[in-house]
Amino acid sequence: MGDKKNIKTGILVENSSLYQRYLDERSEILRHKWLESEKEGHDIGFERALLDWVIDHRAEWRKKMH
Repeated sequence: MGDKKNIKTGILVENSSLYQRYLDERSEILRHKWLESEKEGHDIGFERALLDWVIDHRAEWRKKMH
């Protein structure tokens, strides 16, 4: 019985708009991480990429998404 509930919950989560927005934002952060790492010649790490992206790009990205 627990497996059926977990499957239903997983399907609901995967189809939710909130989860999709999370995935879209995460993808943008990872893209930013890759671009900035290429510029610097080394991996800048997820935490730095996340902070940079939130401070410098998130507001504009959100405007474009709505």
